[in-house]
Amino acid sequence: MDQGALKKMAADAAVEYVKDGQIVGLGTGSTLRYVVAKLGERVKKGLRIRGVATSLETARLAREAGIPLLADDAEWGVDLALDGADQVDPRLNLIKGGGGALLKEKIVAAAAARFVVVVDESKRVTVLGGSFPLPVEVVPFGWRTLAKRLDRFDCRVAPRMNDGALFVSEAGHYILDLWFPKIDDPARLETELEKTPGVVCTGLFVGRADLAVVATQQGIVTLTRP
Repeated sequence: MDQGALKKMAADAAVEYVKDGQIVGLGTGSTLRYVVAKLGERVKKGLRIRGVATSLETARLAREAGIPLLADDAEWGVDLALDGADQVDPRLNLIKGGGGALLKEKIVAAAAARFVVVVDESKRVTVLGGSFPLPVEVVPFGWRTLAKRLDRFDCRVAPRMNDGALFVSEAGHYILDLWFPKIDDPARLETELEKTPGVVCTGLFVGRADLAVVATQQGIVTLTRP
């Protein structure tokens, strides 16, 4: 199977965790396109849910699929959040934010009673870092100075670009991609980065995922946080 087929397989399996009447957090990214489409099919068959979208793109897809959405400023208690990841380690620590929606994704994951990660087998790693950067969302004010300060974490810092200009998140922030050879202590790094003035949030999701639904060539593998 190609990667698209694996993503669809993972999405189909993950959507089975959604129950009638729930408020469902909807992440952002290529795998979540399949999740939203499958949820839309179930809604058309009578499933009653309300969604909380983590990006304008996800909101558009959800509306097209017929999934009712709660307003961003509503007081929502999320029963279940479904989202992808760029990397997943054996303890279900994650790197997320490759699509630039990490702030809203982190807010929804933190609000969720249960957080299920939906990935294909290519996203599983022994140690976070290496082949994929850690996104760090920062305020525009003083970002160049902040980028230099982040050098102390022994990483390569690169501002994310989009068509030759700085990438701007939906919240109006910039993203710095931090390249680490490996991240040995994700919890410590997340804490240290997020207490740095100017940092809004990081793409490290440590101790947040309850379950990972992983599509492999041999079928679905379900992982729980140890």
